[in-house]
Amino acid sequence: MTTAKIAGSSKANWTLFWMCVLVAINQLGFGGVVPALPLYAQSFGVSVSAIGMAVGIYGLARLVGALPAAYVSDTFGRRVALALGGGITAIGNLWCAMATTYPEFILARFVAGAGAGLIVTTGQIVLADITTPERRGRMVSIYQGTFIFAAGVGPFPGGLLSEAYGLTAPFLAYAIAGTGAGAVAILAVGETRDGGFAAQRSRAGGGVSLWGQIRRLAGQIGFVLACFVSLANAAARTGGLFSVVPLLGSLRLGLSVTEIGFALAVGTVVGLAAAYPGGMLVDYFGRKAVIAPATVISGIAMLLFCVAPSYGWFMAASIAWGIAGSIGGAAPSVYAADSAPPGLNATTVSVFRMTGDIGYVAGPLLLGLISDFFGPVAALICAAGLLVLAGGLFAAFAPETYRARPAA
Repeated sequence: MTTAKIAGSSKANWTLFWMCVLVAINQLGFGGVVPALPLYAQSFGVSVSAIGMAVGIYGLARLVGALPAAYVSDTFGRRVALALGGGITAIGNLWCAMATTYPEFILARFVAGAGAGLIVTTGQIVLADITTPERRGRMVSIYQGTFIFAAGVGPFPGGLLSEAYGLTAPFLAYAIAGTGAGAVAILAVGETRDGGFAAQRSRAGGGVSLWGQIRRLAGQIGFVLACFVSLANAAARTGGLFSVVPLLGSLRLGLSVTEIGFALAVGTVVGLAAAYPGGMLVDYFGRKAVIAPATVISGIAMLLFCVAPSYGWFMAASIAWGIAGSIGGAAPSVYAADSAPPGLNATTVSVFRMTGDIGYVAGPLLLGLISDFFGPVAALICAAGLLVLAGGLFAAFAPETYRARPAA
């Protein structure tokens, strides 16, 4: 390996490290509000579907902000976009804690989601800046594993804060976390805008309209199916795991907020151990060999929540979900990055993130309505069916984008 390649690899590794620190701080705050969010929304005297709106509006803000986030990161730099996202996240969550009416709370959640959208989309763009196909699965799995771990372990301290200081405490903690994420962006994350990715974008992406780029991506069946997998995972996570599962655990098994938060945190901790091995599998056996089975297993885990007769089985369902989500969570974004035509990395990342955020928005609303009319078990069965369908279609029709070749 040449000196230049070693230096480049070292810089990429340090950038990845600080991005993991940033996203861990931010997602710890995000996860902290999960156990309290349904109960806090319910304290305004609203229905289950309205509780779903409190979750979905957050994703709506991320959805509408995906392309603007790409513009800000390209125009002003990745560090500025990340820091701005942290600041907006802090303001939005502070407002959530101070809200006096449900409409005001919903508006505050939208502001918080806009900040999260800047961080999430820009983070994916930074990964596109620093990764190559040979290492992409492992590097993205480290980042994604940190992302999922922090969001998943957050419910435990969030539940403790809720019981000790009230349902507004996790939102105040998230405001502090957003400020910390912004500080890390400014002080530690290196700027990657002018690296190889940005140069490639300016050479090959210029002159093609945004809608022309999107139409080109829509013509790739593999990319479309990867987006569908992302949508299904997001809908099941936010609509099922974050909205319906806590209510099901409370109503059916009589679990406390702390018990629910602990079970979700344990599943995520166990899943974290599978993140890097999953990235190795993606880089060696190919993206498709990991995405399809992991998505189907996630659906099975969602069904296990439905039939869990005790806290032990509830915990087992959480662990199964955590492992499948950790392994399969990074692979679709790796596949999407592989599918990017020359010079269209930023648009590819943005469209992929937007599709996932559609699931983030629609999942809580639709599964909340199903839960209102047919019960929480029916809602989780629908989420499981969507995951199995997405995994099956991907297995049947998506082409492989990368597989390591053994040395001769």
